[in-house]
Amino acid sequence: MRLRRRDRLFHFVVVVVVAVVAVVLAAEVAEAATAAEKEILLEFKGNVSSDPRGALATWSAGGDPCRDFAGVSCDPSGAVVKVLVHGADLAGTLAASLSRLPSLQILSLFGNRFSGEIPPQFAALAPTLHKLNLSRNALSGAVPSFLGSFPGLRLLDLSYNAFSGEIPDELFRSCIKTRYVSLSHNALSGPVPGSIGNCSKLVGFDFSFNNLTGGFPPQICDPPEINYVSLRSNSLSGTVADKISQCRSLSLFDIGSNSFSGSIPFGILGLVNITYFNASANGFVGEIPKIASCGRRLGYFDVSGNALSGGIPTSVVNCQALEYLDLGSNNLSGTIPAEFGTLKLLSVLRLGNNAAISGPIPPELGGIELLCVLDLENLQLSDEIPASLGQCLFLLQLDLSGNRLQGGIPGALDNLTNIEFLDLSENSLTGAIPRLENLTKLTYFNLSYNDLSGTIPSYLQRFGFSAFMHNPKLCGPPLNNICGGPRRARSLSVSAIVVIVAAAIIFVGVCIVTIMNIGAYRRRGRQEEVLVSESTPPLSTGSNVIIGKLVLFSKSLPSKRRIDRHGVQGQLRGRGNDRREEARNPRRIRNQDEFEQEMGQLGSLRHPNLVAFQGYYWSSTMHSSGRGRSELLWSRRFRIALGTARALAYLHHDCKPQILHLNIKSTNILLDEKYEAKLSDYGLGKLLPILGSLQLTKFHTAVGYVAPELASQSLRYSDKCDVYSFGVVLLEIVTGRKPVDSPGGEGGGAARLCEGGVRGRYPVRLL
Repeated sequence: MRLRRRDRLFHFVVVVVVAVVAVVLAAEVAEAATAAEKEILLEFKGNVSSDPRGALATWSAGGDPCRDFAGVSCDPSGAVVKVLVHGADLAGTLAASLSRLPSLQILSLFGNRFSGEIPPQFAALAPTLHKLNLSRNALSGAVPSFLGSFPGLRLLDLSYNAFSGEIPDELFRSCIKTRYVSLSHNALSGPVPGSIGNCSKLVGFDFSFNNLTGGFPPQICDPPEINYVSLRSNSLSGTVADKISQCRSLSLFDIGSNSFSGSIPFGILGLVNITYFNASANGFVGEIPKIASCGRRLGYFDVSGNALSGGIPTSVVNCQALEYLDLGSNNLSGTIPAEFGTLKLLSVLRLGNNAAISGPIPPELGGIELLCVLDLENLQLSDEIPASLGQCLFLLQLDLSGNRLQGGIPGALDNLTNIEFLDLSENSLTGAIPRLENLTKLTYFNLSYNDLSGTIPSYLQRFGFSAFMHNPKLCGPPLNNICGGPRRARSLSVSAIVVIVAAAIIFVGVCIVTIMNIGAYRRRGRQEEVLVSESTPPLSTGSNVIIGKLVLFSKSLPSKRRIDRHGVQGQLRGRGNDRREEARNPRRIRNQDEFEQEMGQLGSLRHPNLVAFQGYYWSSTMHSSGRGRSELLWSRRFRIALGTARALAYLHHDCKPQILHLNIKSTNILLDEKYEAKLSDYGLGKLLPILGSLQLTKFHTAVGYVAPELASQSLRYSDKCDVYSFGVVLLEIVTGRKPVDSPGGEGGGAARLCEGGVRGRYPVRLL
């Protein structure tokens, strides 16, 4: 007995010793492992170049990773299983040392600024890692194909980075447990890999906002639980309808902003779980069919930016859960269904830019109490704006521009106290602008291109000129139209109207008789045409200002004259002699009105080489003045000749009707500070009879300049007269001599006429 007791005691002691040794050894091993993993984490921290929020401040050599390191979690054995450092704005590169964490299951570093590539050493995490989230960083390079060898990976999120290249087909090689993959907002190209169908438990994927090309892979519908498909904003093409019919569990389907064609798979709207449907900005055609059934949870429906035609089916209202409905920018026609007013949860309704939608705005739309955005721009809507829209108290944006709406602006719009955007431009609205003082949150307001009248309320003037332009009956700031005084509406009796009409008839009759008597008197009388000039004496000698007044014609023209559409023809008799003078040139000045009209036309001419005609003053003492003489360089002479020629070309060929100068001489060519020629006294050809009879100027009598046919009594002038005079001026410019100066005889040729500077610079044979 005693021996047995001793054996038992011995065995017990041995067991206790072994257990203690095992515990001690395990503790030492765990401590060693913890120390090693701490070094790995500190090495990761060493690769961080910026930690603006101090997210890794607790990661120190003296701390315990499991207890002290923020974002680090361990299992009961002390092994690191989670590293969650997200939204910390960390910068740097990913440390390859993380691949030496043998038990790491979750690595989440989204919302930082890590750059560079994913280290290839991360392939060592394959046995344990089941969640990798590196989204919203600055990582680049290709998507690693080794991520497809992680058999336990459930979530892969590399979105919002700068990855490029194609999506590797190997990425979905061993994805038997993968539930969600997001590669959105990168620069990926190439096709969507068909191997995605290998992910039998895939619930959703997001490849949106890349540069993917190719067609819609039918393997997308192979995973039976797939409910989230987003391929938005790529360059995918081809048809979709025949390849999506097998996706029976879809809740989100987004293929917007691609190049798909054919028909839209509207059958998806009838799926039980569908909540989001977007096929906008593609090349889909056809009509919107009658929607027999609609998912009870469908809240988002957008098919805008396609080429859909036909009417808007009223069956859309079967989707009673709709919150967002966008059918804009298509070729839809017909009217807006009044049944839309039954969509009580609708917050956004966009039908704009469908040029064939017409008819009135249904007043029932005012019954959509939660409506925030109503976009009906660029349609063919008519009638008035329904006042019921003022009941949409949550409305933030109302755009009715580019229609044919009539009537006034409803004062009920003043109830839209939350509205920020209001555009009623390009319609046919009339009447006054309501005060709209309760619209305190307005940031955009436009009533331009209407027919509104009255003054602009002071509260709305802050939106500037562009918000009210092209309303001819509006006045006051910020427009330039000045408002008139208040007018009183007076109702006139029938008798008063009769008296006014009779008085007007009598007045018109008296005027007609008076005009006829004056005409007869003028025909009988023989009076001459008198041109009277009045001028005030010039100011003091120190002043260069002359003030005067010109009276052009007396009250009557000569009695013996005939006026027709060709001008004045006949005899003009003077009082002191029996000299007769015939004016046979067409388009002469006939009366004071025509003189002023001619002066106005001359004043409108603008050319770089014409003196701008600012006004006129008739004086016989302003022409002559003493001037010094300075030598002109040859380059300046050429510029003067060229400018004069341009001015003549403008008067002869660009002005309609043609304007003749008929008085071209050196004194009518003015020079500016740069020696640019400015031709003056142009357009006075029609005043030849007047100026010739009064002898107040030497018009067309300048010796040496006038063409022979103009100097004769026939006065048969044309643009050739100006060309002749210009030739004389050109010779004057080249030779430096006046036309009447004698060069010493006819002999000697043109070379003798040139100045020494010109003769010495060019060969005589060229002259």
